[in-house]
Amino acid sequence: QEPLVESGGGSVQAGGSLRLSCATSGYGYGPYSMAWFRQGPGKEREGVAALRSDGVVKYYADSVRGRFTISQDTTKSPLYLQMNSLQPEDTAMYYCAATPRTTTYGASWYLNPEKYNVWGQGTQVTVSS
Repeated sequence: QEPLVESGGGSVQAGGSLRLSCATSGYGYGPYSMAWFRQGPGKEREGVAALRSDGVVKYYADSVRGRFTISQDTTKSPLYLQMNSLQPEDTAMYYCAATPRTTTYGASWYLNPEKYNVWGQGTQVTVSS
């Protein structure tokens, strides 16, 4: 059984919305912090949004702030990424990830894929103009 399983990806026109889900098998809300990453064609994997292990503090990449929202209701519930006002540059494979590490560092730490050791297989998001 995979520890993290993403779903909800698909194809949408620019300006549309999608909600990604990540079945977490109990990850999140202490001691795990959770995050969404994406990797576009020919690009490095980049952090999109993160939820610290306290379940309260959230971090967003500048490119998605105000358009994307990360959430998880309880420890055992799925991790979500609500994506609104999608643009072609949002096209990528989206991954959820978990880390047992906690730090007082901010977004630069929590949006760094090297800090995460549990990964899902990804779900593809394609945005057409």
